Amino acid sequence: MHNSHQGSTSIWMTTTEVPRCEPLRSNIDAEVCIIGAGIAGLTTAYLLGKQGKKVVLIDAMEIGAGETGRTTAHFFPPDNRYFKIEQAFGSAKAKQIADSYRAATDLVESIVQDEGIACSFERVDGYLFSLIEEQHLDLTHELAAARRAGLDVDMLARAPNQSFDTGPCLCFHHCAQFHPLQYLAGLARAFATNGGQIYGETRALKIEDNNQKQVVVTNGGRIRADAVVVATNTPFNDRVVMHTKQSGYRTYVVGMRVPKGSVPRVQLWDTGDPYYYVRLAPTDLFADHDVLIVGGADHKVGQEVHPEQHYAIVENWVRERYPMAENVEYAWSGEIMEPADGVAYLGRNPLDNDNVYIITGDSGNGMTHCTAGAILISDLIMGRDNPWEAIYDPARKAIHGMSEFLKEQANTISQYRDWLTPGEVDSTHEIRAGHGAILRDGIKKLAVYRDEAGELHSLSAACTHLGCVVAWNAAEKSWDCPCHASRFSATGEVLHGPAMSPLEAAELPTQEMPPPAHERPEEKRKPR
Repeated sequence: MHNSHQGSTSIWMTTTEVPRCEPLRSNIDAEVCIIGAGIAGLTTAYLLGKQGKKVVLIDAMEIGAGETGRTTAHFFPPDNRYFKIEQAFGSAKAKQIADSYRAATDLVESIVQDEGIACSFERVDGYLFSLIEEQHLDLTHELAAARRAGLDVDMLARAPNQSFDTGPCLCFHHCAQFHPLQYLAGLARAFATNGGQIYGETRALKIEDNNQKQVVVTNGGRIRADAVVVATNTPFNDRVVMHTKQSGYRTYVVGMRVPKGSVPRVQLWDTGDPYYYVRLAPTDLFADHDVLIVGGADHKVGQEVHPEQHYAIVENWVRERYPMAENVEYAWSGEIMEPADGVAYLGRNPLDNDNVYIITGDSGNGMTHCTAGAILISDLIMGRDNPWEAIYDPARKAIHGMSEFLKEQANTISQYRDWLTPGEVDSTHEIRAGHGAILRDGIKKLAVYRDEAGELHSLSAACTHLGCVVAWNAAEKSWDCPCHASRFSATGEVLHGPAMSPLEAAELPTQEMPPPAHERPEEKRKPR
């Protein structure tokens, strides 16, 4: 699988070939149009196709090219903790969330078996630990709440067979992990075999309401459907409301070589903020060694001056605890959407008619939330009741996360002050090849990238969503919005919503313009 925007590459991308799909080139009709070919979209498409619906699935890039290919692909309990969910929503709702997590993991396992998908799905124990003594009481609260929610969980003095002392921990039995892109490839083949249609390189531009139908306008044609599912990590069809309820974070992952069998095949995650999470790569990927996959060091999208340094932060955390760790073989980052009250948004989009649905707010549990969302939304489209509908309702108010909601809104508003600050550089001469920086041009700000060949690419620095000043992400070679987490390639193409259109091209100030080609000094060629 290729990485179209030249950012980081995950272990999953380098060890999988996903099916390539032709772009849409005409107007078509469907019962359901699904936007986004990650785990959320493909699982929904698969479930509806199995129930006889005519489903069309589109993606702006290709299968798994979004955040599913950047996950660590674990299925473990919510990082918001069951005891906090219980305090906010009540024990009955906490149990519903536990039931949805269990059902999502069970569904993936059954699909793998039914469709014969080779994706290294395995059940493992998961350990929640804390190295901070003041947080040990939280583990006791979590144990009681998790058991009330019906989970199989135990308290231990430490996680067994680890190279460091985790201290007190909770063991959650029956967690799971897999190879996400191998799973998506299998899902796509099963969906297509059942009559489903998949179109790649087909970007949804807008959704129009048309006589109780919905029309998805794309760069290749129009899709008229009875229902639309927006499964794009964050919804592009909602300009404001949903984006005030959640915030985008970058999370960083390293895959480090370790001797075969030196690390137990379990999952670990801690109580820190940000927390770290640990798993091993599938055993069949490498014959002579294992790869220890560790993620963490999260920060708000577009709000870190040197995001590339976060790989070293994660690596140092690993080396302090796993002395057998050798070289860093893989390093990548991904984007997660954190809901204000800690619970995902799965269901009907609040600003549309009842036939537009969204799956968002993954909160670091994307594989689980996306699969649960597919179950819930396929039930709603098929006219069935689902007991999780209320707890995951995207229209719910952020009452239980009001303090977090207000903090995030204040943070977002403060980002607009960037229009008043100087540029990061005074001249394009300061921008090295392969890097970008913000340059002030009078009242405007420009996002300027110098490619590896030395050519300058000048863009408006205004995010096309709601006008925040974008920031250069050296780790991913992208322009990231610090307000609502849109991301653009170095040359301005949309990589992640809610933005729908690319950054606008902009001319450099006269004194910064490179001379015309015929006036440039000729490059002296070396004799052959």
